[in-house]
Formats: sequence, structure tokens, C-alpha cells
Amino acid sequence: MTPDFLSPFTFEFCLLTLFALSALIQLLYFWIIFSRLAFYKRKPLPSQRRPVSVVVCARNEYRNLKKNLPTLLDQIYDDFEVVVVNDSSGDDTDYLLKSFADQYPRLKVVHFRQHLNFFSGKKFPLSIGIKSATHEHLLLTDADCRPNSPYWIREMQSCFREGTDLVLGYGRYEAGKGMLNRLIRFDTVYVAMQYLSYAMAGLPYMGVGRNIAYKKSLFYKAGGFVSHYRIPSGDDDLFVNQVAKKSNTRVSFIPESHTVSTAKNTLTGWFYQKRRHFGTGRYYKKKHKFLLSFYYLSLLLFYALFIVLIFSQYNIYLLLSIFLIRMFSALFLFKKCMLRLEERNLLVYLPVFELFFLFFNPLVSLSAYIFKEQRWK
Repeated sequence: MTPDFLSPFTFEFCLLTLFALSALIQLLYFWIIFSRLAFYKRKPLPSQRRPVSVVVCARNEYRNLKKNLPTLLDQIYDDFEVVVVNDSSGDDTDYLLKSFADQYPRLKVVHFRQHLNFFSGKKFPLSIGIKSATHEHLLLTDADCRPNSPYWIREMQSCFREGTDLVLGYGRYEAGKGMLNRLIRFDTVYVAMQYLSYAMAGLPYMGVGRNIAYKKSLFYKAGGFVSHYRIPSGDDDLFVNQVAKKSNTRVSFIPESHTVSTAKNTLTGWFYQKRRHFGTGRYYKKKHKFLLSFYYLSLLLFYALFIVLIFSQYNIYLLLSIFLIRMFSALFLFKKCMLRLEERNLLVYLPVFELFFLFFNPLVSLSAYIFKEQRWK
């Protein structure tokens, strides 16, 4: 005789209960955390404008600098400089920067000719750029990025209020053709929805080097990148994870404050890019790793149990009701967040891309654990 707890009814009931619990956890994340970005109401900005130093590191970035550097130098803002650290470039970057420096007095070029990189990756050149910056307020981006508007500096620096040391911005990718472009843009929105919403909830844990601002004094107070200098990446997210607090961090995500980059055009290139990011995730604070992992596990459980239960046909109406409540909540909030981040034509892919990343991200994470990156370019 089969014990009651092993009977099909009891077993399936337990699975359905677990499925409902995973859906509830998802809904709590949606409506307590992610809704902060979806329903954010912008407050009036202060009129004070502070001097700003824009810092960019470049290695063999001739084409990107030629295209993007003028968009930084032509920003509509009263008092700013652009500091470019030329890190041992072997192309014509030197000549290009000299030409720009002759045209733009705002441009300060730091040539890093000898490879004396005591840090791994970009951290040492970036530290040199920060040290060379004239102003207290720093705005960092990459050579392959351009501001989404001529008011990028104004919008990012306007978020500095009394007690603010750090501003997290959004760096989006240009819309292009093909499924890979949609995957990359969806992933970018998905990650941004999390780190921006967590910051609004008082739990900032990462930022992106494509668009981030902080005070020079904060950098020195934290000891720069010393605490994670052996890790090739992390000049953005690990630094934020180290210094960001509820009281000193703000976010800026209006379209005028975005930066725009061109997405990778090969799966391999994107895979390596994501691997660098995943290589830093294990060094996050425990509370952040728990919250991020708990969300991922609840999502994995939600889809896995739904597939199992749909085939068993157990209490099918209740099963579908729970699934649709979670799915419609996700669609509604993702749409709101995507509109705030000026991202379009991605919502229809939500269920498919969620399933894709449930399998793809663990592969990237495993690869990051096995293979150690040593260079940033």
C-alpha cells in the first residue's frame, strides 16, 4: 500500500503549493522592488551646477573616439573637462587625440605609454584618469559610448544633492537587426531594471561603467580600487558594491541622461562581455548575492514546476490562473520600465527570453568561474 505522502494527489498538491509560493516570491519582487522604477515620479531638480570632469579610458579606440569624443566635448554645460587616458594604444589614437586637443581646450589627454599596470584590467588607467581630473565631481563613460543628448552632463550632475556621493545612470544599446541585438538589449534592460530598482529601494549593489558619476573624494576615501585590484573587471560594479549606501546614492534614467553604445554583433563577443560581468558577481556583499540568487531560483522554480504540472493536468484552472497573474504582472511592470528607459519592441519576447537566460546565464557564470580574464581590451 502506498503511503499517503507518496500518493499522486499529495505529491502534485505539494508541487502546486511550491509553484504558488515561487509565483508569490516573484510578485513580491515585482511589486515591492521593480515597481519603484516603473512608477517613479521625478522630483524637481536643483539649479546648482558644479564643475564636472568626464573621464574616459581608451586603448586602440581610434574609430570609437573619432565618432564619440565630439559628442562629449560638445555637451551644453558651462564648466567641464574631458579627460582621456590613452592606455598604450598601438593604433592612431595618439594623433587623433592631439588633433582633438588642438580644437577643444576642454580636452585633457593623459598618455599612459609604459605598461606599468599594477592593477588587473582597466583599474590602473582609470585611477590615473581620476587622479588627473581637475574637479570633484566625476562622470565616467567608455570610448565606445556616446551621450544620448547634449544635456547628458547636466542631467547626471543634477542628481547630486546634499549627501549624494554616487549617481547610477543607464547605458543602453542601439536597436539593430537580428535576434542577437534583441537579446542584448533585453538583457541590458533586465539588469538595469534590477540595479536601478534596488538602488531606489535603498539597496544599491552595482552600476555600469558606461554611465556613472561619483565624487573624487569618495574614490579616495574608499582607497580607490585597492580592495579588488586583483580582479580584472569591477571598476564599476564592485566599486559601487563597496561604497554605495541608501543615503549616498541616487539614480538617473531619463532619456537625456542615457549613454548609447553599439551592441556586439557576434554571440561569442557578447558571451565574453557577459563573462567579465559574471566574474565580479561572486564578490558582491552577501545580502546582495542572496537577494539576486533568490529571485533567480524562484524564477527557475516557477517555470520548471509549471512545465511539470501542465503535463500532469493537475488542477489546471488554478495552475493557469497563478501563471497568468505572475505573467501579466511581469508584462505590465516590464512595459512600464522599458518605456522609462526608452526601450521598445522587446516586451513580446519576455517569456521566451526569460527561459533562454535561465539556461544561458548559468553557462556564462560557470565559464567565468573556470576562465579568468586578465585584460580589459
